[in-house]
Amino acid sequence: MATMSSAGIGSGLDVESIVTKLMAIERQPVANLQTRASTIQTEISAFGSLQSSVAGFRDAAQALTNSSTWGATTATSSDNGSVGVSTGSGAHAGSYSVSVQNLASAQSVASQSYASSSAVIGEGGLTIDVGAWDVGQPGFAARATINAMSIPISATDTLRDVRDKINAANAGVTASIVTDSSGARLVLTSSATGVNNGFSVTGTGGAAALTYDASDGSSPMTRTQTASDAQATVNGLAITSASNTLTDVVQGLTLNLSKVTTGSVQLNVVQDNDSIKKSIQTFVKAYNSLASQLATLTKYDAATKTAGTLQGDSTAVGLQRQMRSLLTNATSASSAFSSLSDVGIEIQSTGQLTVNDTKLSSALGNLPELKKLFANNPASTIDTSQIGIAQRLSDFGDQEIGTDGALTTRTSGLNTSLANNQKNQDAINQRLTNTEARIRAQYTALDTQMASMSALSTYITQQVANWSRTSSSN
Repeated sequence: MATMSSAGIGSGLDVESIVTKLMAIERQPVANLQTRASTIQTEISAFGSLQSSVAGFRDAAQALTNSSTWGATTATSSDNGSVGVSTGSGAHAGSYSVSVQNLASAQSVASQSYASSSAVIGEGGLTIDVGAWDVGQPGFAARATINAMSIPISATDTLRDVRDKINAANAGVTASIVTDSSGARLVLTSSATGVNNGFSVTGTGGAAALTYDASDGSSPMTRTQTASDAQATVNGLAITSASNTLTDVVQGLTLNLSKVTTGSVQLNVVQDNDSIKKSIQTFVKAYNSLASQLATLTKYDAATKTAGTLQGDSTAVGLQRQMRSLLTNATSASSAFSSLSDVGIEIQSTGQLTVNDTKLSSALGNLPELKKLFANNPASTIDTSQIGIAQRLSDFGDQEIGTDGALTTRTSGLNTSLANNQKNQDAINQRLTNTEARIRAQYTALDTQMASMSALSTYITQQVANWSRTSSSN
């Protein structure tokens, strides 16, 4: 008898449906593991977002521990068109009187007129040296730190080609072409201002017409502007500079000289309260964002009976509790202020912070003590009450997201749980594969047996019928 090849044919049972339903029951543990894996992944994502928010808040708190934040200044000029001023790190409040006797300028020379910029110069070469011309004795002293630049000129090079070659050589000068009714002239200008950034040009062959030598009265190129240094006085002190931008002549200040003055320009440098306020507001905003995120992740909505992703999670709840404690606990770091509320930063019933601008502006009048409230960091931390509020929050942020921090450890634990969950799924799926194969084998055997019994029944029936016919005929 032939072996049955499709389960259910021999028995007449809906074997596929039976096996599918049996395996659905067997697969329920896998479905449970998959549901748990999805929950773990959601928790990992929530903790990843929390770590990012804690890092942002830590950075905002850290900014309030930096001396540059509390030393921020701003400056004004009584004549910004002549002397502009800006402040940087290290600037101190004060007043300065500045007058400008001379602006720094770059050397500039012009060639004879050519018919057009397409005029051919003639084969030869140019050598450009950067240095200083001695005004009293018109000799040239090349700068030892800058090598002379040699530029070959071919027989077909035009005035335009020569300009492009000079600019490409980065020889300490820039070249341009000025065209007017008299024709086209090549103009060379020092790349930088100042006496020591002058230049000489030696031309050979056809390029000899582009020679400039101040000591030679017959030099083909004509000087149109002499290189010079800026000359100014700051509070009566004479200053010279190769540039019209004076950096750190006064510590932390940058002066931009734009015009020779007939009198003194007054510069005033003051404490930049707006900048300090902005740093404090950034701190408050970062805290509110993190507090709001924690509240959403840990809350339980009784109306919808929906729990937040981290509702009841000890790490998230602990983070929330510690932050509030560090923020609201008094500090003895300052003799004038003991808490954030003293300077206008107040916590609301919602857990959010608000800034009372009037109180904060008043506190800025005592900047040294305000700085201590936030940034004090004593050499000895035995008495933690001496640590400023921003400093302790910055330290706490570092601790939480550090290698051994609570958030890092919790995330690592969740990743381990997710990996173990997948291993369990794989193990159960392998067992289910074996179980399904066993069940199908059993039904295949049943089909074969029932098919044999059915064939035997048919045979017996046929034999009985034949016997009955034979008996009747006799």
